[in-house]
Amino acid sequence: MSDRSGIFAGDDPFVIAQRWQKEAFESEPNDANAIALSTVDKDGLPNARMVLLKEIEPDAFVFYTNYNSAKANELDGAGKAAFVMHWKSLRRQIRVRGNISREDGPQADAYYASRSLQSRLGAWASEQSQPLESRGALMAKVAQVTLVRGPNPARPPFWGGYRIAPVEIEFWADGAFRLHDRFVWRRKKPSDPWQIQRINP
Repeated sequence: MSDRSGIFAGDDPFVIAQRWQKEAFESEPNDANAIALSTVDKDGLPNARMVLLKEIEPDAFVFYTNYNSAKANELDGAGKAAFVMHWKSLRRQIRVRGNISREDGPQADAYYASRSLQSRLGAWASEQSQPLESRGALMAKVAQVTLVRGPNPARPPFWGGYRIAPVEIEFWADGAFRLHDRFVWRRKKPSDPWQIQRINP
């Protein structure tokens, strides 16, 4: 792998991902941690939506959501997911596929507590993915929750994190004449060592 240098240098894909995201936070105008998360429903029909990635751990990627949402039902049902992170400013992207588990403990509590009060109350008020009568009805629910939960609401039992333990991570960088640079890390299961390969654009 003598040609894997520069922005691709290193054998730990999570360190590379952290480095790329740090650079993106300095150049991307909005939501440098946005990912397009893909799931499948019980019939195998794909679904995709934008989600904010909240942490790149030493061996996983973590985001948070409502456990009663459509995405959570699909994540729990399949136990697997994929996402792509794309930065126009850097002309780079990271693609990830892997196994899903919940983050429903102290780490989720700490992240929830770090959010703005409005976001914490919104998590209580929103029945995510369910039909909504009107915007006014939602705001009335927020007002009601504010009265009941007060200025320091605990994390809702139906809200928490998901951790993706990858079996595949691909790093992509734009190249002249669409001859892009692509390197992929693969393993059969999260406990296996990585196999690294350059692939065609």
